[in-house]
Amino acid sequence: MLSFIGALPGAVSQGLIWGIMAVGVYITYKILDIADLTVDGSFCTGGAVFVVLFGSGANLWLAMLAALAAGLLAGLVTGLLHTACGIPAILAGILTQLALWSVNLAIMGMKANVAINVTDPANLDRLLVSLRFVQDVAKGTRPFYRHPILVVGVFSLAIISVLYWFFGTELGASLRATGANPNMARAQGINTDTGKVLGLMLSNGLVALSGALLSQYQSFADSSMGKGAIVIGLAAVIIGQVVFGRIFRNFALKMLAVSLGAVIYYAVIQAVV
Repeated sequence: MLSFIGALPGAVSQGLIWGIMAVGVYITYKILDIADLTVDGSFCTGGAVFVVLFGSGANLWLAMLAALAAGLLAGLVTGLLHTACGIPAILAGILTQLALWSVNLAIMGMKANVAINVTDPANLDRLLVSLRFVQDVAKGTRPFYRHPILVVGVFSLAIISVLYWFFGTELGASLRATGANPNMARAQGINTDTGKVLGLMLSNGLVALSGALLSQYQSFADSSMGKGAIVIGLAAVIIGQVVFGRIFRNFALKMLAVSLGAVIYYAVIQAVV
């Protein structure tokens, strides 16, 4: 029990990072009603892009923005394969995911693992989140506001707030209508193909951003780090709905429930291990 309590801050931190990925899965799985398997590849893409750029001396926020852009591009490819080429969504996601294995290796210079040198204090101080920050805050060598739980928690709330605003706009409402009833959406003059492509881009952009945060947290990117990501994302969505579905009715709170579902998932995994 003591070891579980000691490991809980790290599990919560990692759960919040995966929660951002789960929100991306929520967009395709619940809003668009699409089972998108691109996630397993785009998660690693975000981490690989971030580590390579950060390791070369790029600005932290520029590297994270590049990771987000890489995820958007992966979602665009899946969306075009599905809408323009007429390939079923689940197969389009598989095709993009398989292609990303090679792309991710190419990004990392044909290496299966690329690390961030956190033994260099200059590199460590530039990171937004890190597992070492959990220990440093506990020891009192870093201020409490650098704790990953607080940093990623604020980051997650900011993302949920932006998404809540976006899905309240005309474009966001049309995207929700596309997933709810595509025939009725088309009857109202909505281009459902555009909505699907946009939703897939938005989803994989968030997934890649989550991958960039996880790479920071664990100080490396690995070619297999996205393996099973879709399973974790779906588990977080289901757990969030089951636990908080009756009390969280607002759309923003539903996305928050998904993020908390990922935290519960990792806390349970930590308890089992």
